[in-house]
Amino acid sequence: MASPKSTRGVGPPEVRKGQVTEKMSREAFHERFSARFYDPAFRAEDPAIARLEAIAWEAYEQGRKSPVTEKAGAGFADPDYELSVEWRRASNRIKAAQERQQNASTRSRILVINASSRNDYTCPGEMSKSFRLAKRIEAVVTAAHFDADFLDLSLLSSDHDYHIHPCKGCVSTAMPLCHWPCSCYPNHSLGQVNDGMNEIYERFVACHGVVIVTPVYWYQTPGPLKLMIDRLVCADGGNPDPTSTHGKDARRAKEIELEGWSFPKHLKDRAYGLVVHGDVAGIESSRAALADWLDWTGFIEAGAQARLDRFINYYAPYATSHDALDNDLDVQAETDNVARAVVNAVAAIRAGELRRPDDTLQPPRAK
Repeated sequence: MASPKSTRGVGPPEVRKGQVTEKMSREAFHERFSARFYDPAFRAEDPAIARLEAIAWEAYEQGRKSPVTEKAGAGFADPDYELSVEWRRASNRIKAAQERQQNASTRSRILVINASSRNDYTCPGEMSKSFRLAKRIEAVVTAAHFDADFLDLSLLSSDHDYHIHPCKGCVSTAMPLCHWPCSCYPNHSLGQVNDGMNEIYERFVACHGVVIVTPVYWYQTPGPLKLMIDRLVCADGGNPDPTSTHGKDARRAKEIELEGWSFPKHLKDRAYGLVVHGDVAGIESSRAALADWLDWTGFIEAGAQARLDRFINYYAPYATSHDALDNDLDVQAETDNVARAVVNAVAAIRAGELRRPDDTLQPPRAK
């Protein structure tokens, strides 16, 4: 993949070391592993737990990140590379989703994301206003005879052992080290499993548009949404062939990037809309940051009415915030318009009538 501007000649790449140089001690590993079995009901199974711990420690010591692999085969830079079976499965699902998305005969599909951490089964014991607004979006999308795919990020707070693990910043070492889809997880040697991103990648790829509904937490978007955004970095320039870097060979990845990298935008030309709400401050900056991210990634904004930031229950008691939303008919109507704008944009994109105005321009800097 040759980039428009090669950085060849800047010198041999150097892999910097020295931040974390030793693995966990056996004692520390034991404390972490045992914490999952704190409930006294597990005591009857202590011998079995000890045997499982010994296996887990061995996997950690040996670094068995992807214990089940197979030869990559034809179509990869290194056909003999032992490729993770789990990664291949995720990659194949994404490719199939992309084919469906580009098939003109399929129904238009909009991904509706509730970014709040609250739901009935979380500690607050109450639904979120974001959920209510997102359901309005879903209703408008469905009424337009589009498919609505509802992604509820609050499940990270309420489902058992379900995660979006943090981005490890592979892209900052070299873009080709950041694989599409992400190959950092699952990492079985570290117990970093039950990661939701492979499913989320597929849902992003399958959609023709996305609407994100989010509250403001301390001047920023909530943690679950930020985790998802960080892990979507591989959609913006990520490497679809892990064998080219022999997995996570940092030096090889640097060499490939310096030879020239095209930074492919795997989610470009999908429409987007935003609903950002708060009760004191932070709505404009959060909305702008989300729009900047989506613009950078190659999404197409659906117009001014598709980018909404509003206060609900401004400087009023938290206890009455749902009542305030009940009475704020303008916010409800504006939210509906976000959905309508994205529906209109998706229809125009699929008809070939809408594209990014700068789509034909070659950026002088590919990164």
